[in-house]
Amino acid sequence: MHWLGTWAASVQLTEPRNMPPAPGLAGSTLRQVIHTSVGGPLVRVRFSNAFGTSPLAITAAHVARSRGGHAIEVTSDRRLTFAGADSVFIAPGATATSDPLEYGVAALSDLALTIQIGAAPADVTGHPGSRTTSYLQAGQWASAAELPAAVATDHWYVIAGLDVVADGAAVVTLGNSITDGRGSGTNRNDRWPDNLARRLQADPRTGHVAVLNSGIGGNTVIGGGLGPTALARLDRDVLTQAGARWVILLEGVNDIGGAREPGQAAVVAQNLLVAYREIIARVHARGLRIYGATLPPFGGSQYDGAEREAARQTVNRWIRGSGAFDAVIDFDAVLRDPAQPARLLPAADTGDHLHPNEAGYRLMADAIDLALFTR
Repeated sequence: MHWLGTWAASVQLTEPRNMPPAPGLAGSTLRQVIHTSVGGPLVRVRFSNAFGTSPLAITAAHVARSRGGHAIEVTSDRRLTFAGADSVFIAPGATATSDPLEYGVAALSDLALTIQIGAAPADVTGHPGSRTTSYLQAGQWASAAELPAAVATDHWYVIAGLDVVADGAAVVTLGNSITDGRGSGTNRNDRWPDNLARRLQADPRTGHVAVLNSGIGGNTVIGGGLGPTALARLDRDVLTQAGARWVILLEGVNDIGGAREPGQAAVVAQNLLVAYREIIARVHARGLRIYGATLPPFGGSQYDGAEREAARQTVNRWIRGSGAFDAVIDFDAVLRDPAQPARLLPAADTGDHLHPNEAGYRLMADAIDLALFTR
């Protein structure tokens, strides 16, 4: 069987402000909606307790087709098993993958993953930037058609990936909040990787190509951001993804933006180039191809400043001219304002002058040559 990732979320230690609302995870049912990229006839789901300091007990886990919101198509509801059992005990720092399940998954479809949770650690493993609403209700409701008493929260918890059996390969997008989709609408699946997935599905040459979003909001390449750094999470979030063949790297703006002392931004830029070389080498060692994306403008944002802009230009010159990447995707070129190239195009700007809006994310996806995924 050839397993291929169709959806993924990079997990991190959930910050206090993004923790599950009352009633909390323990003793509750959590229904979460995900959006696939490719389809297949068999499925398996990955659950994570990577940052927990005590065990996570999942007493039931189900997959169903989503009817929108907290509703599922009951006739499509199936239970997941773990080594034949209905429940699984996930040790601190560990992950658990369900048994293969015969289940027809359609490309670009919404699936609901519903889990009943027994014991849960105080330190919650999750993905705060879901841009998707999840539903939490006390009690055991894994196969319920709806969860009308549920509390809604726009975060994912515990879920880390969904694979299907399919002939194909995946492109993994490694990045920060711009890849995670900040500025796109909740429940709209309008991040640039989502738009890339739609383009790939629409082209007969690339209908077999999955897209796995490994963006984490606030993430950095080297240090100081949210979640493990890109260097630290490369194996987990990129290299071990089922069917991974290509990587798009769009990271570094938060490293540069955090350089506030005089002269620091230039040092950060040089350190980023060293880190990029290491990432490229590790990706190539696994036989994967890696495409470097230029850093979009941030003039007028909280990161604005002459030294930080010079650092961005240094990094982008290297991405374009070093030949270190297998190809270059020039997001800077498509997102910058021709009248003020250090700033985002007004039509692509959320208003914070750092994150693109949905129009900007469509511009980004449209700028990617699909021939990069036909070789």
